[in-house]
Amino acid sequence: MLKIGLLGAGRIGNVHASAITAHPASQLVAVSDVNMEAARKLAASHGAQARTTAEILGDASIDAVLIATSTDTHSDLIEAATKAGKAVLCEKPVDLSLARAQACLKAVAPTGRLVMIGFNRRFDPNFAALKAKADAGQIGKAELLSITSFDPAPPPVAYVAVSGGLFRDMMIHDFDMACWLMGAAPAKVTAVGSSIVDPEIGKAGDVDTAVVTLHFADGRIAVIQNSRRAVYGYDQRIELLGSGGLLSAGNVLENTVSMATAQGVVSAKPEYFFLERYMRAYSAEWSAFVDAVQGKSKPPVTLEDGVLALAVAEAATRSAKTGQTVTLASVLG
Repeated sequence: MLKIGLLGAGRIGNVHASAITAHPASQLVAVSDVNMEAARKLAASHGAQARTTAEILGDASIDAVLIATSTDTHSDLIEAATKAGKAVLCEKPVDLSLARAQACLKAVAPTGRLVMIGFNRRFDPNFAALKAKADAGQIGKAELLSITSFDPAPPPVAYVAVSGGLFRDMMIHDFDMACWLMGAAPAKVTAVGSSIVDPEIGKAGDVDTAVVTLHFADGRIAVIQNSRRAVYGYDQRIELLGSGGLLSAGNVLENTVSMATAQGVVSAKPEYFFLERYMRAYSAEWSAFVDAVQGKSKPPVTLEDGVLALAVAEAATRSAKTGQTVTLASVLG
């Protein structure tokens, strides 16, 4: 039984706590948060103890930690946890700064500890099935990828101001998905963005509507669309065109009932938010982490993957600001 410490008792920390507790091979033993009352409440609901982060990291009986704290703490906590001999599952992104994330990668390497980054969408059953079919060659060579990711409503402007921007905060999931599905990093990135959903987001220095084109060295292309507003729900779709066919994964709907009348055909809306849409993915992600810690498999999402996705986000941010296509090499240095 793996003993787990959870760092962060916010909304996503609660999701992870449930996944940890539900798994037969892991036990949530400790929770920390800057808000100790939140830590105590979450810990009590899962039969764990509320402790400080330092106490959790210093406890040799704790095998692994899940980092669900604010982004600006991720790199520091990854380094501290691996130095303490613990395996780590850390929420995305690795950091808001690419240079800091690269330094984290360099610091962690000598420890030999397992670090997995929480790109949970890889574990969505539909997206995973699409990937499996593509890897099996069922549509030939993948040539053109289209990813649509629309939130139902924008986050508070106060959050936007500290989020690192849409490309690092929201679209980074899609950058990871594109690299994973195409099996390579893009050579160049072209991005355009605007603030048309909420002018306050623009005043905060961010965009709420964006399209990014990833150019791969062999000529393949990926196009990603993001918006902070889709009034009908959480819109998550993928299409992958190959030399021998097309793979597509559509939205997960609130229910499977449709009504057909003389006026037309009506079905349910997409599930409204990521907590509903990706709940199964979070459970599958945790299972994959447990298997990797137990040596049953390799970690499916590495710290290197996290740094790569952040590098693509940095390139997109620069491209959107300058209006120029940016090479990934120029960002990585």
